[in-house]
Amino acid sequence: MVSTGAGVSTESGVPAFRGIGGLWEDFRPEELATPEGFQRDPEKVWKWYDWRRQIIKQVEPNRGHKALVEMQSCFPRFFLFTQNIDGLHQRAGSKNVYELHGNIWRAQCMKEKIRFEFLQTPLDEIPPHCSCGSLIRPDVVWFGEPLPAEIMRTAWDVAANCDFFFMIGSSATVEPAASLAWIARENGGVVVEINEEATAVTEIANEFFLGKSGIILPALIDALKNHD
Repeated sequence: MVSTGAGVSTESGVPAFRGIGGLWEDFRPEELATPEGFQRDPEKVWKWYDWRRQIIKQVEPNRGHKALVEMQSCFPRFFLFTQNIDGLHQRAGSKNVYELHGNIWRAQCMKEKIRFEFLQTPLDEIPPHCSCGSLIRPDVVWFGEPLPAEIMRTAWDVAANCDFFFMIGSSATVEPAASLAWIARENGGVVVEINEEATAVTEIANEFFLGKSGIILPALIDALKNHD
């Protein structure tokens, strides 16, 4: 089981939310990433998301993303869960990615509640509307909203039964995703952390690799492939 966070995508040039230089340094989450903020000013929210979409459109999957595609072929059962909404894992070639926080390249109709691919950027209309005439919103999980129940049930089940749990580029501060490493360790899984700084998971990790996933993951894949 692999669980990825913002650190995997920052190596491609996608701004993180937290830390120095994070997106929340200049913006207030309650204005731009809550249902209430969208209800108050959907135009402002969509301008922010379209700005982010234009940034993501210009970047490419990095060596870390591509190494995870190779890792998938090394195991008979492989599960990739991500907190990232940028779609870079899929662009790199990963299959069956479980998106804990949604995807910025999808939208949801506020009236009909249907989800659909929404790739246009920059937008011709802000805020954009569905063909039914209703407003649409980004298909991402906002503050105060629950994570997708079915995906979380799958995540807890996989974490409890995995042989290896890789936590990569995550601050390990966002629940419930942050608890997955503990579930894996308590059930006998080997926990491997790859990060540019220590986190709360580091103290329970069987192995901790300090550094960029784009450097460490390719080296691990080479070692796996060369192992008899």
